[in-house]
Amino acid sequence: MGSTSVPGLAAKPIIDILLVVADSADEGAYVPALEAAGYRLCIREPLWFEHRLFKGPDTDVNLHVLTRSCPEIERIMRFRDWLRSHPEDRARYEATKRELAARTWRYVQNYADAKTALVEAIMARALDGARRPCGTSEVMPP
Repeated sequence: MGSTSVPGLAAKPIIDILLVVADSADEGAYVPALEAAGYRLCIREPLWFEHRLFKGPDTDVNLHVLTRSCPEIERIMRFRDWLRSHPEDRARYEATKRELAARTWRYVQNYADAKTALVEAIMARALDGARRPCGTSEVMPP
């Protein structure tokens, strides 16, 4: 789901995977199986869509878990798909990532936060593009 899923986009050597479950807050339904496969639960974010983050058996894997009905899933996929099909935004995003990666960050979240304005601008274009019928420039009502 992350940068490694966008051909041509520079990315850190970390694979971000999205696992969609019936209810991410119901850890008993999926955590034991993930732990048996070598994943370890590292982050619980009950206030942010009940998001869970596991580190993979390979430390270069981040497994994100969200609930099936979570609106963030569509945003994640739409952002990825937009970057795959819009080279200008992909290049803009890559340039920003490279500039930010050259800095020293106390917390990884600070790096992520520094990308927010650009990500939101790209998301606005992606969401606007999703409302247009193929071959037109007219915006469809949401």
